[in-house]
Amino acid sequence: MNYTLTNQVQEEAIKALADWIAIPSVLDENDSNTPFGQPIQDMLEQAITTCESLGMKTFIDPDGYYGYAEIGEGEDLFGVLCHLDVVPAENENDWSYPPFELTVEKDALYGRGSQDDKGPSIAALYALKALLDQGYQLNQRVRFIFGTDEETLWRCMDKYNEKEEAVTMGIVPDSAFPLTYAEKGLLQLHITGPGSNDFTLNNKGALNVVPAKAEYEGQDVEQVYDYLENSHYQVDKEGNKVIVHGKSVHSKDADQGDNALVHLIEALSERFDHPVLDFVKKNFVNDVHGQNIFGLIEDEPSGKLTCNVASLEVNNQTSKLAMDLRIPVTADKEELVKTLCQSLEGSELKYEEFDYLASLYVPLDSELITTLLRVYRDLTGDMTEPISSGGATFARTMKNCVAFGALQEGVADTMHQVDEKMPLVNFYETMEIYAHALKALVTKS
Repeated sequence: MNYTLTNQVQEEAIKALADWIAIPSVLDENDSNTPFGQPIQDMLEQAITTCESLGMKTFIDPDGYYGYAEIGEGEDLFGVLCHLDVVPAENENDWSYPPFELTVEKDALYGRGSQDDKGPSIAALYALKALLDQGYQLNQRVRFIFGTDEETLWRCMDKYNEKEEAVTMGIVPDSAFPLTYAEKGLLQLHITGPGSNDFTLNNKGALNVVPAKAEYEGQDVEQVYDYLENSHYQVDKEGNKVIVHGKSVHSKDADQGDNALVHLIEALSERFDHPVLDFVKKNFVNDVHGQNIFGLIEDEPSGKLTCNVASLEVNNQTSKLAMDLRIPVTADKEELVKTLCQSLEGSELKYEEFDYLASLYVPLDSELITTLLRVYRDLTGDMTEPISSGGATFARTMKNCVAFGALQEGVADTMHQVDEKMPLVNFYETMEIYAHALKALVTKS
C-alpha cells in the first residue's frame, strides 16, 4: 500500500504511541480521588495533551470519567470512539519486552495497548492530522471521544451519554477490518453459593479473558494433580500447589481458547461435592456454548452463544463464579436468563447480573457502511464481507456507529495476551485506511 496521505506523520505517530503505552492505565478502584485510578487519569490527561498539540479543542470530564478532543465546525458531529484503559500485564516476567514501554522490534510495535486500543486510536488520530496537514478542510466537526472504563463496566460512556452530545455517525478503531456491522449482546454475571470447609480457591481474573492459568493448593492435591495429568491437561505441581495451564483469548473467541479454570474445576469436582463445581462440570466442560442449559443458540448474522467461565472464588463462607456470555443479536436475553435461573433451582446457587450490553446492528446499505467498505476495498483489494462479532465495542453506545479496524486478515490477535503487539505494516496501513475513510466522510469535496 502506498502511504500517500500518511507518510509524513508516521514517525510522529509512533512517538505519540510511546508516550501512551508508557502509562499503565489499568483499573484501580481503590483510589478515592479518581473513578478508575491515577494511572488512567494520567492517561486521559496525556491523550488530551497529545490532541492539544495537534490543534484540537479539548475537554476532560471534571469527575474524570471521559474526555474528548474536537476540531472543525458545523451541526453534524463525526465521532471516533476510543478507549484508553488496558487489561493488566499480569506477570511482567513472562513478557519478552517491558509491557509498559513501546518496543519496536521484529517489525512490530510491542506493548500493552499496542493493539487494544492505544495503537489503533493513535493511527486514527494521526490519520486526521495527516489530512489537515495536507490542507483538507472538514465539512463537519470531528470529535475523538476517550473512554476510560472499556475493559470493565463502560461507566465512562454512560457518563458521556448522560452529559454530552451524541454523534451523527462514527467509527470505533477497536475491532477488525473490513468492519463490524453486528455485535453480540454481552452479559456478565455471577453465580453465588455456599462456601466450603473442604477446599478454597482464589482464581480471580478479568471476565472478558479466558483464563490461561488456574491454581489450587490444599486437600487432596495429589489426586487432583493425577486426574489432570491423566486427562492430558497441561499441569505442573509446585510443592502443595497444582497449576493448570491453558490458552488465553478474548471471551468473544472463547471457542478458540483453552480454559484452564474449567479443567481445574473438572478435577476438583472428582474430589469434592460442591454445587458450583457440579454446575460447571455439568454444563461447561468441553462446551463453551452452554448447550446443556440453553440448547443451541445461534443466528446467521452473529453465530453461536459463547460462555466463558472467567473466575472462581471459594472460601469457608461463600462461593462466587464469574462468567461472560456473548449472545447472538437475535436472541432474547431475558429468556436466556430465565432458562439459566431455572437450571439453578434446588442447587443453593443464585444468579446475579453484573453487567449487560445490548447488541449492535447497523444496516449494510447505510451511508456509513457503504462508504467505509468502498474506501477499504479500493485501498486493499480485499473484498471480504462485513463481519459480525462476539466482541463488544463502544460502537454500541451510540447510533450509527460501527467498529472499523484495526486488525487485518492474517495478523495475529494478541489483545489481552502476553507480548501484545501490532505489526508495523498493520499500523501504517491502518493509518492510511483511516485517512482515506475520514477524507471521504468528513472533508469538503
